[in-house]
Amino acid sequence: MFSAIARIFRTPDLRRKIGFTLGIIAIYRFGAHVPAPFVSYPNVQACLQENEGGDGLLSLVNLFSGGALLQLSIFALGVMPYITATIITQLLRVVIPHFEALHKEGQAGQAKLTQYTRYLTIALALLQSTTLVTVARSGQLFGVTDIPACNNLLTDSGWLAQAMIVITLTAGTGLVMWMAELVTEHGVGNGMSLLIFTSIAATFPGALGAILAARGLEVFLLVLAIGLVIVALVVFVEQSQRRVPVQYAKRMVGRRTYGGTNTYIPIKVNMAGVVPVIFASSLLYIPALIAQFNTPTDGSAPPEWVQWIGQYFTTGDQPVYMAVYFLLIIGFTYFYVAITFNPVDVADNMKKYGGFVPGVRAGRPTAEYLDYVLTRITFPGSIYLGLIALIPLIALATVQANQNFPFGGASILIIVGVGLETVKQIDAQLQQRHYEGLLR
Repeated sequence: MFSAIARIFRTPDLRRKIGFTLGIIAIYRFGAHVPAPFVSYPNVQACLQENEGGDGLLSLVNLFSGGALLQLSIFALGVMPYITATIITQLLRVVIPHFEALHKEGQAGQAKLTQYTRYLTIALALLQSTTLVTVARSGQLFGVTDIPACNNLLTDSGWLAQAMIVITLTAGTGLVMWMAELVTEHGVGNGMSLLIFTSIAATFPGALGAILAARGLEVFLLVLAIGLVIVALVVFVEQSQRRVPVQYAKRMVGRRTYGGTNTYIPIKVNMAGVVPVIFASSLLYIPALIAQFNTPTDGSAPPEWVQWIGQYFTTGDQPVYMAVYFLLIIGFTYFYVAITFNPVDVADNMKKYGGFVPGVRAGRPTAEYLDYVLTRITFPGSIYLGLIALIPLIALATVQANQNFPFGGASILIIVGVGLETVKQIDAQLQQRHYEGLLR
């Protein structure tokens, strides 16, 4: 292992790529701590110390920004607008035939879809930054209204100052997107995923430190041990797949013989990745957001429906919240897998090139067989996603951690997934230049 790491730094091209990637990550983390204009930095820090930045309405976005959102920095929105734009673009392929045609055009079509995603990212960044400034001005960003500092986060509440903050946050999102593409092109690859990885990893020390301060050393060591077991289980499931065997018949083209090979279609247990968790979390934020804006400001009692939402859907330690969250993740897993994997298209492509599943006729029977296998394999995958997503909520109720508990939810899925993919890419780079890679 150490000799493989030494080979990485002895390879000039790979050493340059890793150095470039680390440089971009350093700039990204530096920008996450630079406050936006007209933001009162002392008041923001005072609110962060009182609230610990973990249980507010925007905790998921704050997690993906590495804590930059609640600090109102120039990179406050982080990569969340790009993630949302990418998901919307994928969903539009089902609704708009032009997007599906672009997806099938190859590199030229993918370039156009990428350009559409960039435009949508800037539009979403403009919308989200406007919402963030409005919430910050109202004093409800941290969910605490009885602290004077949280009601005075902006040094100037005029429309010109607010417009300057919105422009700065939108430009920060564009800069983050550009840096991610630079890492993809000139670094080790997967630039946006690596920036998300960096943002989430930056919150680990604070989350573990809060557990150590609140519950003591014994609980802290127990959490670390459980965390290692969870990481091992996540790695096992993320690498698990159902291999559907495929055979290609021999065919003559001129004097050449093609086909006659055996391969397989890898169907992963968790084909949806972390997207269902993001969908379910975002959907559950909507009732709390509606209730928050319908709470009277004159001190009078709120309506009964607002009280009910505040009791069951504001904090994650409620059994009703956990049950709804779990069921939403299962539903969104089936929904997203059905969108991203089309058995009919796969069966038609196999039939076009003379491929077939042994024991299954080509065409419609193959599509039905793939749909059957996909449905069966998605069920344990959805249960796995739901259980992993409930870990931070259980930790919130037991060890008094915040909702950004590191060993569970979207954080552990992204950390493990991006880590495995990055190691595979570095291993492929090493194998191009040496007989041995990083992994043996």
